[in-house]
Amino acid sequence: MIGRLRGTLLEKQPPWMVVEVAGVGYELEASMTTLVAMPGTGEPVSLYTHLTIREDAHLLYGFAREQERALFRALIKVNGIGPKLALGILSGMDEEAFVRCVMDDDVKALTRLPGVGKKTAERLIIEMRDRFPHWEQPGERVIGTHAVAGSVSSGATDPVADAEAALVSLGYKPAEAARMLVGLEASGSTEAMIKAALTRRLAG
Repeated sequence: MIGRLRGTLLEKQPPWMVVEVAGVGYELEASMTTLVAMPGTGEPVSLYTHLTIREDAHLLYGFAREQERALFRALIKVNGIGPKLALGILSGMDEEAFVRCVMDDDVKALTRLPGVGKKTAERLIIEMRDRFPHWEQPGERVIGTHAVAGSVSSGATDPVADAEAALVSLGYKPAEAARMLVGLEASGSTEAMIKAALTRRLAG
C-alpha cells in the first residue's frame, strides 16, 4: 500500500495531478479542497495517499490532510459510495462541514453535492454518524513549502473549460457545470474557480 508521497508537483489538471518521486511520476486524483491547497508546478509537495486496486487499473488518490483521507476511507465504506462520489463530497465541503451536516441531519445541504440524492444523503447521515470516532483525528497540512494555490499545468489554455471539465468529472451534468461557473471567470486559477463554484452551489 502506498500511504504517502513526497516529491515535486509536475502537473496539475483538476481533478488530476502528477507528483515525481525519485524519477517516477505518480498520477493522483484529488478533491478540489486538496488541489486548491497545492502550490504551483515545480514546487515540493507531500501528500497522504490511498491506493485502490481494480482488475483493470491501480488508482491512487491524494490528500493534503490525513483527516481528509480518513473521511474518504470512511465514505467509500458506505453502501453506494465509490471513490468518485467520495471525492465529489470532499470537494464540496470540508470535514468539519460534513460532520455538521450529519450531526444536524441536514439532508438539504448534502443533496447539493454532486451525485447525492435524498436517499444517498439519508444513508450518509445514518451510516456516517457512528463512524466519526474511527476517523476523527487531528491532521496537518503537508503540502510543502508553499501553501497557496498555484496555476495549472502550462498546457492549460482555457481555465473556464478546464474548470467545467473538472466539475463534470465530479458528477455534475455539463449544463449544470457551465451554469455554476457563470460570473466566476475572474476568480483566478482553475482550482479557485472550481472551489468558488462548489461553495456557491453548496450555499444554494
